[in-house]
Amino acid sequence: MESSEQEKDKLARQYDMLAGKFKELYLAGKERGRESMSAALEMAHQELAALGEFSEKQGEELKRYLARDLDLTISDAQQLGEEAKERLNPSRLGAGAIASLVSVLELTGNALHSLSAKTKESLTYRTGEITSAGTLTCRACGQKIHIKQTGHVPPCPKCNGILFNKGY
Repeated sequence: MESSEQEKDKLARQYDMLAGKFKELYLAGKERGRESMSAALEMAHQELAALGEFSEKQGEELKRYLARDLDLTISDAQQLGEEAKERLNPSRLGAGAIASLVSVLELTGNALHSLSAKTKESLTYRTGEITSAGTLTCRACGQKIHIKQTGHVPPCPKCNGILFNKGY
């Protein structure tokens, strides 16, 4: 029988396998957007389950975790896109185009920091769930946990909290 740590490592590998298959299928398709992402995710889930890489139940759980992480990434990209549109508005790029571009580059760091702060509030991660690399912040005490690779969300080492926000 596998130990708990071995089982967690196995699920993390399966998550990465699902993410890789999703990417392959999504990029192979012609359409882009949420519907095509959902279709590619479902197809990746079905293919890997059919190959016996994970059970149907495990696959559904992994699919839910990956969809959550994809939603976070989409939210980040949309926020950043809106910020770029506003800063690069053609009416702002008159005679002082170079000055405007320099200002945009200087403010990029601030925009990314602001984006990260907004994103942290959008999704909740719970102890025991699987997630990709990133920084988890305990909602109870603010302790930060740096996840370096796909794995399970641990309890907070400071207060044993189980709810986290995530940033990159």
